[in-house]
Amino acid sequence: MKLKNTELLSRATIDCIPKEQLSLRTPFVKPSIDKNKETLLKKTSVEVYQFFVNHLVPERHNVSLINTNTREGVNTFVKENTRSIINLRKLNDVRYVNKFLIHINKSMPDAGFFIGCVEPVKNLKARKKEKFKWSFLFSSYWTLIFLFHRIMPKIKYLQKVYFFLTKGKYRYLTMGETLGRVVSCGFEIIEYREIEGLLYFAVMKTSDPVPNMKPSFGPLFPMNRLGKNGKMIKVYKLRTMHPFSEFLQDYITKLNGYNETGKPANDFRVASWGRFYRKYWLDELPQLLNVLKGELNIVGVRPLSPTRFNELPEDIQQQRIRFKPGCIPPYVALLMPDAQGNIEAERIYLAEKMKSPFLTDVKYLFMALYNIFSGKIKSS
Repeated sequence: MKLKNTELLSRATIDCIPKEQLSLRTPFVKPSIDKNKETLLKKTSVEVYQFFVNHLVPERHNVSLINTNTREGVNTFVKENTRSIINLRKLNDVRYVNKFLIHINKSMPDAGFFIGCVEPVKNLKARKKEKFKWSFLFSSYWTLIFLFHRIMPKIKYLQKVYFFLTKGKYRYLTMGETLGRVVSCGFEIIEYREIEGLLYFAVMKTSDPVPNMKPSFGPLFPMNRLGKNGKMIKVYKLRTMHPFSEFLQDYITKLNGYNETGKPANDFRVASWGRFYRKYWLDELPQLLNVLKGELNIVGVRPLSPTRFNELPEDIQQQRIRFKPGCIPPYVALLMPDAQGNIEAERIYLAEKMKSPFLTDVKYLFMALYNIFSGKIKSS
């Protein structure tokens, strides 16, 4: 539904706004409101407008409402007294997404709100699919489109060709990558919601952008994990998540907690092909590189991120850093895959390993392999 009345607040709009929100925003509705802002708001649907007012009052003089995909556009329309920014242009049309988000960050004070939107790849795929009568034709088309928009811009010598052809528009972005980029640029996620095929997100500036960020795009993903004696090591896995997912680790665990296997629950960062890799343990194969480098054992406690490590009981923390982590964790051998079982399995394993390190690892290796090949346990 569009706002068609000449007044900024139509009857339909007012009816959709909670009384507590309406009481806050009514004094700021003035005939002298910026004409550009008024024009943009009239083109906004009631549902989108409601998302705005859940977080801020668009009509306030310190809220800049813009519709741009360039940093120059931000400079033109964002005022000096701006505290919060709403951008109606999709991030898909921004050539340098992170540079654009960093510029937004620098254009507002701490605790300022930024509201933006993106068309996630899954929605774009569904929209494109409606135009095809035969699924096999769409599958061929989508494969070519995927290679062009997702692979080509990641190849160093083809990037310039890609951006020349697309002019920086039509970027293919997933929800996980978009929110990860936003967080890496100094924002905290407050809310996100799908409206009319677009993902709208409301975020707050809480810090400066992550310095020298090095997100991984390739198929081989190095993860920062704690090794023996608490030393930080890079553990290699096949990528199962969308790019920039590493910046959402804390957000996902705080939002959904952990599942029965001790991994973040309802993790939207995992790609569809990533679930296939995990199901058959294929994502674990590159850890053999860490074994060759002497950083991991074949059997041992799981290499954990500092966040997950700090959530463990103190006695387990002290015991596990005495040994190298392993590719095959104790819970696989002991059939204890739930979060609490993981901890108990490590206690049992570490107690045995302190008495007989070599024989314990051999024992747990054969137990784990039997459980895997007999189908008694599956990868998460």
